[in-house]
Amino acid sequence: MKIRSLIVDDEPLSQEIVERYIKDLPVIELVKTCNNALEALEALKQNEIQLIFLDINMPMLSGINMVKTLTSPPCIIFTSAYAEYAIDGFDLDAVDYLVKPFSFERFVKAVNKVRDKLDTQTATALLKQPQKEQDFIVIKADKKLYKINFDDISYFNSVGDYVKVYTKQGKAIITNETLRNIEMALPAELFIRIHKSYIVSVKAIRYMEGNQVMVDNTPIPIGLTYKDDLINKFKNVK
Repeated sequence: MKIRSLIVDDEPLSQEIVERYIKDLPVIELVKTCNNALEALEALKQNEIQLIFLDINMPMLSGINMVKTLTSPPCIIFTSAYAEYAIDGFDLDAVDYLVKPFSFERFVKAVNKVRDKLDTQTATALLKQPQKEQDFIVIKADKKLYKINFDDISYFNSVGDYVKVYTKQGKAIITNETLRNIEMALPAELFIRIHKSYIVSVKAIRYMEGNQVMVDNTPIPIGLTYKDDLINKFKNVK
């Protein structure tokens, strides 16, 4: 799905450059080119926009002040000849700040940041969906969104700043999502936290012995504070 974008700039040459860059980058769709911020505000009311290439120095309303008027702004990439406004731009959570003239390579790098941000937003929204409406979880890894069925998951393992998702097929998917966020997205009847670093599929537990469980073919430690809940859950598994 293409990123729907606006160009907002009062300089025809700058418009032409960004239009050409967009045309050469298939991931972006140009919805409209606007000559000023007021025109852009009207375009935002009439179109679903995910990204704005926004100049700063414009008549009537600057790009900085335009963003301040938006309650839920799309992704913003500022395009300006004035590097001194960069701090103000990033204070408004801009994805990037391109100083004119900028190369196509620099433009692509900025757009890739937007793609990563939109992918993360999509994954977060899917994680927050009510559990009864889905039988899978969506994990962002390697700049992809993986849809993993609950029945295919053996366990999750938190390692440093990352979480490894181990499937029954023996595949490990590594994500920078937190174990806590993943736990909140999982149905409690199918998964259980057994350690500060592990969440396991209840159905994948083969047996318990001492302070560990055998999940499929992998022994996993049981945290002391989690043991009673695990025993109760394991006894009631269907």
